[in-house]
Amino acid sequence: MTALLPSKHYNLTHYQQRYNWDCGISCIIMILGTQQREELLNNFEAVCEAEGFGSSTWTIDLCYLLLRYQVRHEYFTRTLGIDPNYTQHSYYAKIIDKDELRVTRKFRDAKFFNLRVEQRTVVMEVVLRHLASHGPVILLTNASLLTCDVCKRNVLEKFGCFQIHCIARNTRPLPDHKRYAGHYVVLCGYDLPSHKIFYHNPEVHDGHICRCNVDSMDTARRAYGTDEDIIFIYESRE
Repeated sequence: MTALLPSKHYNLTHYQQRYNWDCGISCIIMILGTQQREELLNNFEAVCEAEGFGSSTWTIDLCYLLLRYQVRHEYFTRTLGIDPNYTQHSYYAKIIDKDELRVTRKFRDAKFFNLRVEQRTVVMEVVLRHLASHGPVILLTNASLLTCDVCKRNVLEKFGCFQIHCIARNTRPLPDHKRYAGHYVVLCGYDLPSHKIFYHNPEVHDGHICRCNVDSMDTARRAYGTDEDIIFIYESRE
């Protein structure tokens, strides 16, 4: 962790998701400028229709949405496309059939649209270095492993900041190592002395910033089902 600032924080405008599927879009709303944010909110249904994802968003969909608003970013993932093993998982089985053609096409066309999409994974130090020097980070996490020190609860316990409308299905009946509930969050800072990372959870209703141990966030983002999907956002000054 040498040469890192001891702490860093980005002042994002919190936005609570409105539906049981829009956590990823809500994360994008939080990193947009005021004018772009208002444009997206005022044309929400039309934008979703134009982007083709309806009420089912994959990380590659979020990249094209960022492209629409000219937000510089990089997307790293373990799998370019859809992992065929996910067809056996209850969380994905019901959505893969209707999403596969769109998702595959968007991955295929990414280079044409000058989107930086790479098949690679990153360690947490890389995440912290990006936060220190460049901008926020959008993560796909397994919500069953996501924690918040402010709420003193795991995300699935239905307390504190987590309403879990978008993440409770197909989770509780399964053993810990098999539970998966995809949920996007925005990393907005860190504090090295306390080994904490700060994030906006779009399920939060009162706008507070969540925090957890860096290692706990690393576990949630690297869990099976996430493909370790990560979007690095670059602030407009760069």
